[in-house]
Amino acid sequence: MKVVWIGGMTRSAEQYAREAARFGHHLEAHDGTVGGRGSGTLRTAIQRADLVIALTEVNSHGAVGIARKEARELDKPFVLLRRCGLARFRALLESLAGSEKHERRRVA
Repeated sequence: MKVVWIGGMTRSAEQYAREAARFGHHLEAHDGTVGGRGSGTLRTAIQRADLVIALTEVNSHGAVGIARKEARELDKPFVLLRRCGLARFRALLESLAGSEKHERRRVA
């Protein structure tokens, strides 16, 4: 699964990406900048995503609004969090792993 993370990850992107990889996911980070070409790169990242996570504490209303609208239009799961440390991110990934197993059982 490709996860796009919007905002607040500049210094720790590598650590979060490693954690996502442990669960079999690929993490793409966007800094939430929407000025200039930023809104276009944000939309493009969301188009590639299977899941979109946006943080409100570090993003402008514009970035959150664009992300929410684009995810809704593309029918992508959207998670809005005030902030998200590594432990909370790990718990989110674990819950995704549990729901994927449930979906596979239901389909089989």
